[in-house]
Amino acid sequence: MTSVVEAPERAAGERRARRLNGRGIARQARASRRLRTKRREAVTRAVVTYVLLIAGGVILLIPFAWLVSTSLKPPTEVYAFPIVWIPHPAMWDNYVQVFQQSPFARYLLNTAIITSIGVIASLTGSSIAAYAFARMEFRGKRVMFAVMLATLMVPIWTVLIPTYIFFEKIGWLNTYLPILVPAFFATPFNTFLMRQFFLTIPLELEESARVDGASRWYTFVRIILPLARPALLIISIFAFFYYWNEFLLPLLYIQSQDLLPVSVGVSNFVASQQVNFPLEMAASAIAIAPPLILFFVFQRWFIQGIVVSGVKG
Repeated sequence: MTSVVEAPERAAGERRARRLNGRGIARQARASRRLRTKRREAVTRAVVTYVLLIAGGVILLIPFAWLVSTSLKPPTEVYAFPIVWIPHPAMWDNYVQVFQQSPFARYLLNTAIITSIGVIASLTGSSIAAYAFARMEFRGKRVMFAVMLATLMVPIWTVLIPTYIFFEKIGWLNTYLPILVPAFFATPFNTFLMRQFFLTIPLELEESARVDGASRWYTFVRIILPLARPALLIISIFAFFYYWNEFLLPLLYIQSQDLLPVSVGVSNFVASQQVNFPLEMAASAIAIAPPLILFFVFQRWFIQGIVVSGVKG
């Protein structure tokens, strides 16, 4: 009798178990479908992203590829259509002629001098000013910092005439002083970048040094600056690009051919040529080679420089 009563109950239990098992399988199936859908969407997004990036990279590289290709062509292949991307034979003599027809070696040396001193000046002035804004308390600090950042929005064209008159009065024309001396008094962007990095350094490190009797200058030079090497490297790279590519200020302040940097030298060389594209492109390739090599070597620091500038307000 008991077995007769238990049989329907077992059957009902088995049906419930089958229903629950079926529901569990259905949920697993739906979850599996959602997971596959998400994976397909992720793969699709990645493929589309890479395709767009590669297409954009190719478009941006076409002018550079044309520059390098043209710099190795004979004049007869410059206007050939379709474009001859791989010259045959390659005219390496074009690069030799650039140095023979102009003082290009002198231009490169002048640019190296300007860039080296400019990098040192930027590091010195901007790091000291940034430390003051990040760590020292004084009246009007926030206002001064805001005014300094506001100067980034002032176009350089608005101050060219008064600064030219000023440097003429003190006898600095036809020298590198108008280009380099202002960097020793801190540049706004570099100061902002260094300040943001200094704010990420724990204040306890300075307080510990102060307790041990270290002066503020000793703390800055021996503790803060070694910890700020990544930011210093970033500023060095930015300053290198700025001074190597600077065109307007040397054009304005320097008249002597022996003092011209490569940016103005290339412009003068192009003006002296009678539509000789191979030599013009060879001169341009020589001028952009150092910044290009520097970019490929330190490109991750460019990205970090953007990150550092926004880590803390």
